[in-house]
Amino acid sequence: MKKLILYVACFSCSIAASAQGGIYNSNKFHQLEELWPTPNGYRNGAGAPGHEYWQQRANYDIKIELNDENQSVTGSETITYTNNSPDALTYIWLQLDQNIFDPKSDTYSTQTNGPLKDMSFEALNMFNQKEFKGGYTIKSVKTAGSDLNYTINKTMMRVELPQPLKPKQSFTFSVDWFNYINNAKINGGRGGYEYFAGDKNIIYEMAQWFPRMCVYDDVNGWQTKQYLGNGEFALDFGDYKVSITVPSDHIVAATGTLQNTSQVLSKKQIDLLEQAKNAPKPIMIVSQDEATANEKNHSKNKKTWIFQADNVRDFAWASSRKFIWDAMGVQVGPKKVMAMSYYPKEASPLWDKYSTHAIAQTLTTYSRYTFGYPYPTAISVNGPIGGMEYPMICFNGPRPEADGTYAASTKYGLISVVIHEVGHNFFPMIVSSDERQWTWMDEGLNTFLQYLTEQEWEEKYPSRRGEPRDIVPYMSGDKATLDPIMTNSESILQFGNNAYSKPATALNILRETVMGRELFDYAFKEYAQRWMFKHPQPADFFRTMEDASGVDLDWFWRGWFYGTDPVDIAIKNVTWYSTDTQNPEVEKNAKRKKLEAEPLSVSEQRNKTSIKQYRVDKFPELKDFYNAYDPLVVSESDRTKYQAYYNALNDKDKKALAAGLNYYLVDFENVGGLIMPVILQMEYADGTKEIVRIPAEIWRKNNQKVAKLFITEKPVKQFELDPLQETADIDRSNNFFPYKAVESKFQLFKQQHEQTLNPMQVERNNNSASTPTPVKGNN
Repeated sequence: MKKLILYVACFSCSIAASAQGGIYNSNKFHQLEELWPTPNGYRNGAGAPGHEYWQQRANYDIKIELNDENQSVTGSETITYTNNSPDALTYIWLQLDQNIFDPKSDTYSTQTNGPLKDMSFEALNMFNQKEFKGGYTIKSVKTAGSDLNYTINKTMMRVELPQPLKPKQSFTFSVDWFNYINNAKINGGRGGYEYFAGDKNIIYEMAQWFPRMCVYDDVNGWQTKQYLGNGEFALDFGDYKVSITVPSDHIVAATGTLQNTSQVLSKKQIDLLEQAKNAPKPIMIVSQDEATANEKNHSKNKKTWIFQADNVRDFAWASSRKFIWDAMGVQVGPKKVMAMSYYPKEASPLWDKYSTHAIAQTLTTYSRYTFGYPYPTAISVNGPIGGMEYPMICFNGPRPEADGTYAASTKYGLISVVIHEVGHNFFPMIVSSDERQWTWMDEGLNTFLQYLTEQEWEEKYPSRRGEPRDIVPYMSGDKATLDPIMTNSESILQFGNNAYSKPATALNILRETVMGRELFDYAFKEYAQRWMFKHPQPADFFRTMEDASGVDLDWFWRGWFYGTDPVDIAIKNVTWYSTDTQNPEVEKNAKRKKLEAEPLSVSEQRNKTSIKQYRVDKFPELKDFYNAYDPLVVSESDRTKYQAYYNALNDKDKKALAAGLNYYLVDFENVGGLIMPVILQMEYADGTKEIVRIPAEIWRKNNQKVAKLFITEKPVKQFELDPLQETADIDRSNNFFPYKAVESKFQLFKQQHEQTLNPMQVERNNNSASTPTPVKGNN
């Protein structure tokens, strides 16, 4: 008997374990705790920095000289590295990002290609990098005059310390180096130079230009993932003093605050900068005429610009004699921030109209959703880089046509890229996530805030990313071409859609549809403020959003960030029930109207003409009681029976009976697999509409199929799922009951062989009596 009991108990346990295993593997509401790091003293369970949180610090004193003749830089830096960790360090790591341009770098050797069909010379040059001698030449690594042993491993350099660097100790050392600057139009890159053949001048946009400390943290130890191009940067905060020597007729823009203003700027420029602080719109510090005059100088003399930047994680700069420079002060909370733009004449009239205003819009909007912008300046520079961000400065590409006109896409492209790149000051320049590992933590969050900022620029701003309907083509694609958002930066397929569009859309849906604006905005601001000037990880974001809002979002993170399933919820069936009042006057009259409304069948219609005489009409004696009987006539017996039934009801039941409610049992199916709230619109017979919102938890016990009863006073004419297209449902054809065709279009066209004019050019040509100005590339 004991053996039998033991056997039954074990059998029961195995069934329970099996059932739990099924839930564990497939239930979309299963918690994610086992995927997230265990909370500890460094990062707590609420998603905030723990009471023992620490991070390293690196201060830089750098001297750099630009050679405008051969496009190279020679630099010397002194780094003071402070070990705030509880660990003793026997070596330290630096990033040598310029080594990505070494012809033997992993970036080139691991590059894959499709079939070679048509290729421009520019594209061919991008593949053939042997002519450019890129990469660092490290001249020396020293401390207190003594050489340090170092090892270069591709884009990383390990420096061996003469003795272990203990907790709370600092180590000061120097690095001297040289490197050629890449031509960004030929060699690509996130920085580089652009040559203007017309006036023989160059714009330099200098990024990843100096050996920088790697991050050592509580999560990864040293972050030494090689730089391959997609995964950006993991960097610690520090103070920078940077002396930049350039030709004396150059204008320099940089991270930080200019320290020797009177030595590099004229009195007029200094006065104009002072006026710009309180100006309602941008003021020209260097005009186009002045920039054109500078272009002609090509001075051989040198000038050194000195900048100081405190508590930043990187430093970038730009230099050219072509720069026009405008500025205006922007009030951000209690402080004034200088918004400034630098651009060549080729960027006018687009840049002088929009760039600095876009900076101002970004600072005010982002600060409202996160924290007050803490730095003294925010700069946008036009040059060869399409869009790239650094503390207080960013590089942006769009320009008008040579005739001064531009397409709407160029205008909005400029505004959007300035918003996006200036917005990166918040993520990741201040909320300093590990871009080498998780692109979405800066690009996705920033693209979401970019969307909010764009929408405040003007009504119906044509945002490319953020609206749920715009992500549908990506999410409905072949799953073999999709990756979860939670994918390492260097392994992502469809980089822009995965790391920018999908997370931005997910956050917009989270804000508008799942959580509501009030809960979301509070939690999002809490995350931003918790992790200012710190290094958050994905779980810190997920946990903070839940902790600060009181909303369990594991199902949302699982679906949107850890999976590739699309949203596709369908209405499979609707069953309509109505209450039987048992009142013969009501029920029999309704049945008669229904019968009268039914159309005659094909046979019945044809029988009216084909049957000349019915037999009962030919032989009347065949008719009896039932030939004249009408079952829908209300009899006294019917009335008496109903009255007895009604008198037996209490007042509450009588009221419910009189309401004449409609009962609709709606069957929903989760075809796509991604759990989402059910948003159902009911259009009533009288033309009015009502939207019912049901939280995603409706799927918690069955992730595939659910049924829901809806009770209405008015009959429903049409059911529609996701009527405002707010969930990114990929198939709207199954969102209607009764079925409703979804409109689509195709286009008939002829092959275009001539360049299409933009609308500004068309209007100019229409209004011009003379021959229109030729458009560059039209001849």
